[in-house]
Parts: sequence; structure tokens; C-alpha cells
Amino acid sequence: MTARVVVADDQSVVREGIVMLLGLLPGIEVVGSAKDGEEAVALVAEHAPDVVLMDLRMPRCDGVEATRRIRTDFPGTQVVVLTTFDDDDSLFPALRAGARGYLTKDAGGDEIVRAVQAVLSGEAGLSSAIQRRLLEQVTEGALPRTGGDVPELPDGMTPREAEVLVLIADGMSNAEIARRLHISQATVKSHINNLFAKAGLRDRAQAVRYAYVRGIAQPPGTTFT
Repeated sequence: MTARVVVADDQSVVREGIVMLLGLLPGIEVVGSAKDGEEAVALVAEHAPDVVLMDLRMPRCDGVEATRRIRTDFPGTQVVVLTTFDDDDSLFPALRAGARGYLTKDAGGDEIVRAVQAVLSGEAGLSSAIQRRLLEQVTEGALPRTGGDVPELPDGMTPREAEVLVLIADGMSNAEIARRLHISQATVKSHINNLFAKAGLRDRAQAVRYAYVRGIAQPPGTTFT
């Protein structure tokens, strides 16, 4: 069976590249491409595709909201997220919105085909890295944001951003952080930019001091009590 697919991505070069790649893959027919979530929803209404390959961070209507609208109004269309970001703050909102698949943009053609086939068969189309993240959440549990004995993180920082900050304080480079957390360097940079903006930090030296002062990281040679 040929899967009819819509591609949604705000970067024209990336979008056109994905469309070109899909055109070479067996069992996939691209019926439309959208530059934002609004266009994606409109194309689903017009063409009733089997699957939307959905970017997350787009203008006007982002991928999470577009996924929610598509799954509510057009339940016959499945959504597979195809994004640069594989962090918890991108992954879980997308899954809660109704996405049945989640791939990062370094996925190969075979992986995209498998994900499309999986969601059409009622299964989850998740990359191996995303499966690891979900397993970690099940086995370790997500860090609570508020309540209980765990204090709320300062300046609206997310648990994942706090993890990155701790590793910065440990002297790790972006590449080392990416390997440790099983995420891409682009995702690491995104987390660093976000936490720098939230905390008003200019550089890594300020970030290390901030981590120590706020009790997020432990200075060398000390122990927590």
C-alpha cells in the first residue's frame, strides 16, 4: 500500500529536501508540503493524507498545536514528528498531542519508511534514541518540576536544561554533553541558549557560577549535606 504523505517544515530548503527524499522511497507518495502548522492542517483537510511528517518549531502554528488539531479533527491521519529536537520538552508535548511517531532529522530513508508503516499499522514509529528516552522516563521517572521534597528549579528552568547546566559546570563540551544525554549537539545548543536567556547569562563561566550559587551543581571538592 502506498502511503499518502504531507510534509510540514518552515525551512524551505529542508522541506524541499525531505520531499525529494520521500519521492525516492518505496511506498510513499507526497501529496503536499506546508511551511507552518496552519498550512499543514489545511492540507490535511484538502487531501486527507495517511500521514503528516511534522516539524515542531514553526511560525503561526507550531507542530504540537497542529498535531493536536489534526488528530482531533481528522483522526484518520497519523502524525510522525520529524524534528531537530529530541529533548523531553519537545518529545512529550508532541506525544500528548497525538503524534504516533517521533524521528530526528538525521533519520535515514529506511527509518522514515519504517515509521510511516508502523503508524499506519497502529504501532508507534519511534527512533531508537527516542525509545531510550522513554525507557529512561519509565525506569527512572521524570524529575518533578514542583511539589514534594524537590524544589522548583529557578528562573523557569526545565529539568533537562538543569541537566545540561550541571554538565557545563562539570566542564563538558557540547559534544560531550550530547553523548552523555544521547541527544544531538543542536539540541544541546538549544538548551544552552534557552537557559542562558532565562537566567540572564552571557557565557559558560557565568553559567558555572550560577549553577553553584543556585545549588544546581556541586563545586569541586565539596559534598552535599
